[in-house]
Amino acid sequence: MFYGTQGTLTEVQRGIETARGLPNAHYISDDVYEEERDVLLFANWAGIGLGADIPVPGDVMPVELAGMPLFMVRKHDNEVAVFQNTCRHRGMILVEEKCNLRGTIRCPYHSWSYNLDGSLRATPHVGGPGRNYDDNVDRRSLGLFTIRSHVWRDIVFVNVSGAAPSFDEYASKLLGRWREHEQPLFHGGPVSSFAFDVRCNWKLAVENYCESYHLPWVHPGLNSYSRLEDHYHIEEPGHFAGQGTKVYRQIDGDKGERFPDFKGLGKFWNKGAEYIVLFPNVMLAAQRDHGYAIILLPQGPERTIERNEIYYGFDPEERPDLADLVRRNARLWKGVLEEDLFVVEGMQRGRHGVRFDGGKFSPKMDGPTHVFHRWVADKMHASRANASNGASAPDA
Repeated sequence: MFYGTQGTLTEVQRGIETARGLPNAHYISDDVYEEERDVLLFANWAGIGLGADIPVPGDVMPVELAGMPLFMVRKHDNEVAVFQNTCRHRGMILVEEKCNLRGTIRCPYHSWSYNLDGSLRATPHVGGPGRNYDDNVDRRSLGLFTIRSHVWRDIVFVNVSGAAPSFDEYASKLLGRWREHEQPLFHGGPVSSFAFDVRCNWKLAVENYCESYHLPWVHPGLNSYSRLEDHYHIEEPGHFAGQGTKVYRQIDGDKGERFPDFKGLGKFWNKGAEYIVLFPNVMLAAQRDHGYAIILLPQGPERTIERNEIYYGFDPEERPDLADLVRRNARLWKGVLEEDLFVVEGMQRGRHGVRFDGGKFSPKMDGPTHVFHRWVADKMHASRANASNGASAPDA
């Protein structure tokens, strides 16, 4: 298929002064989308949901990561596990909706049943009517496929390939940078959870979040007090990228009330805040009195579900006096984040311009975006170079 005047991954890997952005195929091609699914999402630690989605033992929630059916479960020991959402018998989907299954995950097709730890519990009539055992069906080897998972800041991350370093190693640089924020988080409740169904490739949402260059034109309200010149770049090649501000303004209630600060933060956080994308698909905010997580769930090359979740350093259920402020804060952030939608959707439409060549980066303003593009290009280039057949795929 013709994707227009295209650059190559080699051009993306150049220094920012001469680099091009990712070619159009990386935003509109089904084939490249599937390749990126394996190389960027499945081979690394990708976010899929929240611990808050399944708060009680027995709670389950289905989720898809770029089309792969998974489900999260809260086990009896209160730990979170993730399994492939397919029965080991005939591949039937096991969990269709968020619910509490108590202690049994039952397939609706032939009623094979599993414990919350994924082990196979029952195989009714497998040996013929009235015979629930068969010598050729070894239950011990037929548990659900476990997907490697880790929970950090209440975000459930998965490594589908199973080959990535441990999460602590994978995210070590960000864990070190935000070590002061390693403390309990409390979800703001239903009002603090909202989602956007966005007509764009998931990478465009990452690119937009990385940089502050667009603030004066896309977020004039935010820019009125946290100006473009108050921001700085955050670049950790191969790991994360984003932006920070030296002018963070807390939200006030009608009577001057404010959210309690996180405990023990250094002086920087009195006025500063940071907004970082942990590659590939989790966008995060660290601020003195609350934070948020945005999980990007790709639905195809040109559609993304964007989950937005706000967290605090106190339990909102124990502070009804701050309920109105929690609602106001959610409305504020929803408004700010909605302002970006026309931009990412406009860039998506622009990727169908057959003569677009990946674009030109501003060396002074687009550093974080280039760091992300370079991460994508490096991962894709390495995967193609190491293809099992020994032949590199075309440099799309």
